[in-house]
Order: sequence, then structure tokens, then C-alpha cells
Amino acid sequence: MKKILQSCALVFLALVATNLVRAQSSDDAKQALVQRVLALWHIEDAAITMTQRPATDALLQARVALQGRVNAEKQEATLKAIVPDVQKYINEATPIVRAEALRLKGPTVGPLLMKNFSEEELRALVALFESPVKKKFESLVPQFERALGEKVVESSREAIDPKIQILTKDIGLKLRAAVVAP
Repeated sequence: MKKILQSCALVFLALVATNLVRAQSSDDAKQALVQRVLALWHIEDAAITMTQRPATDALLQARVALQGRVNAEKQEATLKAIVPDVQKYINEATPIVRAEALRLKGPTVGPLLMKNFSEEELRALVALFESPVKKKFESLVPQFERALGEKVVESSREAIDPKIQILTKDIGLKLRAAVVAP
């Protein structure tokens, strides 16, 4: 009887050990897939865009502030003088944010991927990121956006320019009133 209990205990321990090895193997495989997704997914670009947005917004605000206040020649000269400042900020800030985003990507997003995606779903993500169709589409996105943007500007300029001028004038009046008011 003692031998039977020992044999059963050994079989039970062997099954538990096998399941632990399989679970560890599965976790290792899942972790490898997470690392592959992180390598293929350039989520750090979102942080870079967030960093660059204030510079592009400042340039747009400068354009709006100058519109209607100075002649076109002076407006263009002023904007050309501002562009190097904007570019300097972008050149200095972008590498810092890129490095931090790359450093933090794994420890921040990796656990979320592990928690929210199965091994099968992670394989599907890898396949999606490696898809030649996706790569081709992404390479053409700037061309699509530029073409649409040009057409929208072209077709809406008559309606939008007067509104921008009115907005600029109204803001200018309120700013002057705020500065002049006691």
C-alpha cells in the first residue's frame, strides 16, 4: 500500500512539474511575442508627436496673430525668422523624448500586452505588423494625407480665410482691450 501511495505521489508531482514547465514555456513564448510586437510597433512616435505639437502650434498661432496685422511680405519674413526657433526646439526635444519613450515602452506597454492579449492574438499582431500590405499602406499615408489636405485647403480657402481674418481681428480687439483696460 505504501508503494502505491509513493507511486501516486510521484505521478502527481511529475504532472504538476510538467504543467509548471508548460506554463513557464507558454509564458516565455508569450513574452517573446510581446517583445516582437514592441519591436515592430512604433508607439514612441505618439510621444514624439505630442512633443512636437507645441512647436507647430506656436508657428500656426504666430501665423494667425500676424494675419491682417502686417502685410504679406512682412508676415512671411517674420514667419521665416520664427521657423529656426521652432526647428531648434524640435531638434533638441525629439531625441530626448524618443530615448525616453523607447526606454519606457517595454516596462509600460509590455505588461499591458501580456495582460490583455492571448498568445494567439499576439501572433496575429505580429503578422499584422509584418504584413507587406500594411507596410505599403503606411508608406503611402503621407501622400494620401497631403493630397487630401491640399484639396481641402484649395476647396475651402474662400470660406475659411475670411473666418480666420474675422477671428484674428476679434481676438486682436479683445487683446488690445485687455491691455488698454485699467
